[in-house]
Amino acid sequence: MPNVKGSAIESRVLWVRLHHGEEGVQRLCEVLSPDARKVVLAPPHKASWYPFPVFVELNEKIDRVFGRGDLKIVPELGRHGADANLTTVYRLFYMAGTPKWILDRASRLWDLHYDSGRLVVVRYPGNEVDVRIIDFATPHVTHCLSVYGWCQRSLELSGAKNVQSAETSCRTRGDAECVFHATWT
Repeated sequence: MPNVKGSAIESRVLWVRLHHGEEGVQRLCEVLSPDARKVVLAPPHKASWYPFPVFVELNEKIDRVFGRGDLKIVPELGRHGADANLTTVYRLFYMAGTPKWILDRASRLWDLHYDSGRLVVVRYPGNEVDVRIIDFATPHVTHCLSVYGWCQRSLELSGAKNVQSAETSCRTRGDAECVFHATWT
């Protein structure tokens, strides 16, 4: 079973606090499994590893409690993760790097955030890339949507304008790998 770094867990709890306050965190905890509730209340530590199912459950329950249960909030959570984690430690990279350079760095740092799979960036001429999640042990739609939102926001943070992106394939639908295609100006 894969693990995810606490920074991904922590950014979701922070999103709930920022949008719904401590009362929102309590509402969320009421619907979480005992294992996930324990992680949220501990609180999560950025540098610690957590079971991937806790990450999946947290995304799903946040979407159910504060959204419509259709996973539309999950890309927003990924975007928030980029804002929460990338505008601090990595902000100098964003100031100096191009959008493609930033995504290349993200692919090299994948192992710092997940202990399964890898992220591959396929560059095309101009302002266009494919971002591929390859060999992740237990693909899940919430993970794909989260990475999708994170990639979109990372491009914006690196100076890309008018980012257009779409998921073009997903292992949860039977495809060979999960792929996001993005263009920008």
